[in-house]
Amino acid sequence: MTAVLGGCGLGGGPDEVTLKLVAADYGDGPANSSQKYWDDLVKEYEAKHSGVKIDVSVYSWTDVDSKVKELVDAGKAPDMAQIGAYADYADKGLLYKADDLIGIREQADFAGQLGSAGQINGIQYGMPFAASTRLLFYNKTLFADAGLTPPKTWKQLAADAEALKADGVKYPYALPLGPEEAQAETMQWLLSGGGGYVNSVGTYGIDSTENLATLTWLKDDLVGKGLTGPVAPGNLNRATAFSAFAAGDVGMLDGHPALMKIAAAKGVKFGMVPMPGVEGQTKNAMGVADWMMAFKKNGHAEQVGDFLDFVYSEKNVLAFSREYDLLPVTNSASSVMSGDSRDADLKPFLDALPDSELPPVGKTSWASVSADVKKRIGSAVRADGDPAGVLRALQLTAQNAE
Repeated sequence: MTAVLGGCGLGGGPDEVTLKLVAADYGDGPANSSQKYWDDLVKEYEAKHSGVKIDVSVYSWTDVDSKVKELVDAGKAPDMAQIGAYADYADKGLLYKADDLIGIREQADFAGQLGSAGQINGIQYGMPFAASTRLLFYNKTLFADAGLTPPKTWKQLAADAEALKADGVKYPYALPLGPEEAQAETMQWLLSGGGGYVNSVGTYGIDSTENLATLTWLKDDLVGKGLTGPVAPGNLNRATAFSAFAAGDVGMLDGHPALMKIAAAKGVKFGMVPMPGVEGQTKNAMGVADWMMAFKKNGHAEQVGDFLDFVYSEKNVLAFSREYDLLPVTNSASSVMSGDSRDADLKPFLDALPDSELPPVGKTSWASVSADVKKRIGSAVRADGDPAGVLRALQLTAQNAE
């Protein structure tokens, strides 16, 4: 899956440069494949430039990270990769610093916490490419039938779930702690309980008192009372939970912007509110970012930087964000979307972004910690689960990985 384009006054003839980009697919089918986005973008770039070609290969999220690793391990690193993590490559000295590619003004336009999450020791290596935050989605029809209002506290969430269960709702609260994305659902709940993966000084604090209280509450007051549906949370993946919500079988779940389109397509009437916390709505939603990075292997810093300036132009950031119901990673595009009526559905997520907290993606250890969370966390909330033991094991994984 390649798109070829001619680049800009940066060479020509025998000096022509071909830049290879491996990118992730954000579409849900051929009609909106990310290949179409890149095809359109590079055609426009070609019309204004000469001397550079861009060879784009798009892979599913299931394959893209491993594909880049495979290329790097084989000594065939692409010039650019748009994937889920950058820190391991930066730690190995394989990436250009953003300073080598784009200007200070362009870097300053990255949304504050997204730009910071792409830094290691204050140096920008990962350039945020796509972002989202999380809100509590609820089925308005099911809530109206049960006479409920959206919860603001855990106690209210559990009471609403009890009422939904009494009405025969299949999943009063869908808790996807399956291997697809358990680390995200877990983080949102840990934040809601006043904890998180790292403490206030940035070191891992997975086995904190706050986190133990959160998992214990989930085990005893939600899962243990049969309020999370017929599938054990450790076996429930996000995609399945989203599909169940779109089918009208879920009362509440933690969701990101893409769920709006999925639910609307099935005619589900839904509302969105901040995730409930122990005593009130959670102040810090979980944020997620995907990353653009450039490998030093082939050189071409000037050409890569010129192309990335184009990729991160306000027009192109807006086009990508609107196509895939994601949040823009630049302040300029965020400002436009915040004031545009066509983007009104995304405004609650945009409002949550400045105070959102991202996973510790700047730690090279995060990949192994995240994988261990996916493997273990579902067992912590089973009837026979041991939340304290699971958290201790995860903390040990984190410390050893560090």
